[in-house]
Amino acid sequence: MISEKDFIFNQNAALISEGGFEWSAPSNIALVKYWGKKANQIPANPSISFTLNHCKTITKLGFTKKHSDKLSVTNSRFSFDLLFEGKPKEDFKPKIQKFFERIEVYCPYLKNYHFIIDTQNTFPHSSGIASSASGMAALAMNIMSLEKELNPRMTDDFFYQKASFLARLGSGSACRSIKGDIVVWGNHKEINGSSDLFGVELPSEVHANFKNYQDTIILVDKGEKQVSSTVGHDLMQNHPFAVQRFSQAHQNLSAIKRILENGNLVEFIKIVESEALTLHAMMMTSMPYFILMKPNTLEIINKIWSFRNETHIPLCFTLDAGANVHVLYPENYKNETLQFIKDDLVGYCQNGQYICDEIGFGSQLILEN
Repeated sequence: MISEKDFIFNQNAALISEGGFEWSAPSNIALVKYWGKKANQIPANPSISFTLNHCKTITKLGFTKKHSDKLSVTNSRFSFDLLFEGKPKEDFKPKIQKFFERIEVYCPYLKNYHFIIDTQNTFPHSSGIASSASGMAALAMNIMSLEKELNPRMTDDFFYQKASFLARLGSGSACRSIKGDIVVWGNHKEINGSSDLFGVELPSEVHANFKNYQDTIILVDKGEKQVSSTVGHDLMQNHPFAVQRFSQAHQNLSAIKRILENGNLVEFIKIVESEALTLHAMMMTSMPYFILMKPNTLEIINKIWSFRNETHIPLCFTLDAGANVHVLYPENYKNETLQFIKDDLVGYCQNGQYICDEIGFGSQLILEN
């Protein structure tokens, strides 16, 4: 079994003087939700997600080796500049600093370089779509490209595994944005190779019903999160229903694994919508308690239920820890569903905005050193 120690870089490789890479990494939407974590970004329960295709972060990482005469002074701290859409973004820097501190033991070469990190999102800024998963995944991919330059014998399997491991230390769900269309994170007895340390592609064959699955994101509220993910996860530590919830997640992951194999869309809808509502129920029954939905969130859910009952089109909703609604549906119902969204749901969107996405396959290299 792989342990954290296996990811510690201990090569005595010569440092590269300078270079750069550019990677894109997508967001993802969990079907079985991860909510609650232990120390070191370990999930309290396993989760499974669809990787998205269009909602992604694109990050350039430029690096320059520090001069040897300055190393004694500067090698005790990290050195980096952070740009968002080409402009300095000082308020993002503490999160990157914390990330570097968490991964330093696994990537000790980081302090030997000055980095320029230039990042941007393909989805609108402050759209209410969480960018931490895609952002940390893109940065982890760039760091692993540097590490592969230092250790050219690295296998592709290790490359992606460690990238997912590192991304997890920046943002838990980021480990599901590295590689694959359907990704499992967290130990589960029925998923071969599953781990709390990194995400793995679902190892079984997925039914044709779930190929090119669509996700249209209804932007109900584009403001800042009412509750940070860290605070939300921490509320599970003393939650009165935590044990039952974690057991439920294991059962639902077993169920959805079978569903993804056999193509049963009716059962898929039941699990996915139940998981979304359970996530919000956990927040409503925590102490302190929060209601993250908005009135328009509930209006949209009821419209979806009515439309599905009337047409028998197998669309469903899921939610993150916020007010926006992800409408999931098979590709062959795309025209009817988008017409429904335009006719019945756009009025509930903030500024009439929604984003059309679909299942993707993970991070992509754009520019190599």
